[in-house]
Amino acid sequence: MRDGWPCLLFAVACWSGFAHAQVSFPTKPVRFVVTSPPGGANDTLNRALGAKLMEFIGQPVVIDNRPGASGFVAAEIVAKAPADGYTVLTGTEATLVTNPLLFPKAPYNTQRDFAPVTMTAAVNHVLLVHPSLPATSVQELIAVARSRPGQLNYASSGTGSAFHLGMELFKRMAGVDIVHVPFKGSALSVGAMLAGDVQMMLIGTATGLPLARSGKARALAMASAKRSPLAPELPTIAEAGVPGYEISSWFGAVVPAATAAPVIAKLHADFIRALRSPDLRERLAPAGYEIIANTPQQFSAHMLAQTKRLASVIREAGIRPE
Repeated sequence: MRDGWPCLLFAVACWSGFAHAQVSFPTKPVRFVVTSPPGGANDTLNRALGAKLMEFIGQPVVIDNRPGASGFVAAEIVAKAPADGYTVLTGTEATLVTNPLLFPKAPYNTQRDFAPVTMTAAVNHVLLVHPSLPATSVQELIAVARSRPGQLNYASSGTGSAFHLGMELFKRMAGVDIVHVPFKGSALSVGAMLAGDVQMMLIGTATGLPLARSGKARALAMASAKRSPLAPELPTIAEAGVPGYEISSWFGAVVPAATAAPVIAKLHADFIRALRSPDLRERLAPAGYEIIANTPQQFSAHMLAQTKRLASVIREAGIRPE
């Protein structure tokens, strides 16, 4: 962790207990700069969150969709914005962790340019296999893969995607050799697996679980750290034979690095109130969103841990952006 984050997070912690009394914030609209176009997963989450947040802060929340360049456009806008708490980057694990690893010349540095507010939500992944593959569990899949090194393949929505990195992490931790077949988007990758052109994939629960329940694919396990309430019968990959394995797609809010600690504390408190609203959880749960709502310190620690883990995966797998 760079020197600035520990001091900032300590200050946020100190201020959090009385931020409401000390900070007159916000007094004007708050802008969410979203890395995806309207209708994307990040957009859907933050439109719902922004609407709920308005109820607590008494100010409009403006959704500013700035897709493009793997999230670089949105991130650079926020990195250069006034550090007053009114411009929030609603980023993803790709924006804040993966892309800076894949693109060394990225126009921002997550630790240098941003201060964490909270991880808002996560979308869990499910490990699917084609019904023709003789594996009904993770252990059986590993056994088949070890008996046929380099002969099985898996689909992803693109090189460097969360699904790609998740499968590379699985290969590394399970000690198997499975060939990556990248596609341009989830629709094409799912279609290839359903056709039997590839044998397996990681995919979000909103897409993967209905496919499994229809019999078009077989769900073996969840990639998350704990079982999903959407499919409590499915073990996690860690439970099913790869201890310590965990990966998901997540979303989080950050602000320009120089934002005052009391403002971050006030913003964090308001985010948490909105995220913990039962009606927001009920609205987002069917689409596979799991509300996280952690502290800036926890969010920082998660990003740093994931950066270390994925940097190793990217380096050992020789992953380069297309």
